[in-house]
Amino acid sequence: RKEYVDLYVNYKFNKSVQKPFEDFMQGFLRGCPARNWKMFSPEELQVLLQGHPTFDWHLLEKNVIYAQYTESDQTIRNFWTVFHELREEKKKMFLVFLSGSDRISGYGLQPFRFCIADPQIENPDGSSPYASTCHLTLFLPR
Repeated sequence: RKEYVDLYVNYKFNKSVQKPFEDFMQGFLRGCPARNWKMFSPEELQVLLQGHPTFDWHLLEKNVIYAQYTESDQTIRNFWTVFHELREEKKKMFLVFLSGSDRISGYGLQPFRFCIADPQIENPDGSSPYASTCHLTLFLPR
């Protein structure tokens, strides 16, 4: 039984996917030669490809650019008070809303900047916040 299980597991995890994996690896290495990737440790490569999984949220707050707002406006103070009270998963959901991803590039939060802008609409109470993911802008009605 042990030999059967070992052979079955080997087939499922290795033999059955060998050809598709080789095809994928060949195509991947054609576009991204292995010699370029060998300079990175596995952890560095993961961060480079997937981005950082953890964040300093206060640094994110410091990097914001305000349009038609100042840091001392009540709307902005309320926004950051609520934001910092959110659980980690909700903060990441905000990143998805803002940028389309729950991760930040391999460069980290230091160069990551986004804008909070006032959409300057007549009835701000009748409008919800919305984002322009292409421009990393959060439109936050007063």
